[in-house]
Amino acid sequence: MKLYLVQHGDAVSKDLDPERPLSDLGRHDLQRMAGFLGQLQVRVDRILHSGKTRAEQSAVILAHALLPNGQIESVFGLAPNDPVEAFAATLAARTGDTLLVGHLPFMARLAAWLLVGDAERQLLVYRPGSVACLERNESGDWHLNWMLRPELLQSGQ
Repeated sequence: MKLYLVQHGDAVSKDLDPERPLSDLGRHDLQRMAGFLGQLQVRVDRILHSGKTRAEQSAVILAHALLPNGQIESVFGLAPNDPVEAFAATLAARTGDTLLVGHLPFMARLAAWLLVGDAERQLLVYRPGSVACLERNESGDWHLNWMLRPELLQSGQ
């Protein structure tokens, strides 16, 4: 099983809009990321997001390229400060490739919990729109396959 951990794209400030939708930069970065991942034939069985506007918008953009026949779903447990241990336990029952769209510090803490069993270890450095790909092997251990941040993509992608 592959697990893609995505920090939502850049969002407007709370002063500008309390719902904090994606900014123009956030939409642009995620469209580029979705296009790049689509070219690599990355496909997922489901996309789950936190329910916050910026996460849902990010999930919709990614779904166009990565989730051809599925639906995105809002789930509890992906909020910025939710405990990662409980959500990690739900992943044990999942088998299909899954993409999660959420927030910091949750995404970084979940990755650290899955990789080394310590949510407080800072292993991955996220920026808005970043994607980390973890993979679970047959014995149930998680490994980092790769991580990509929007600024690493060429502007033409």
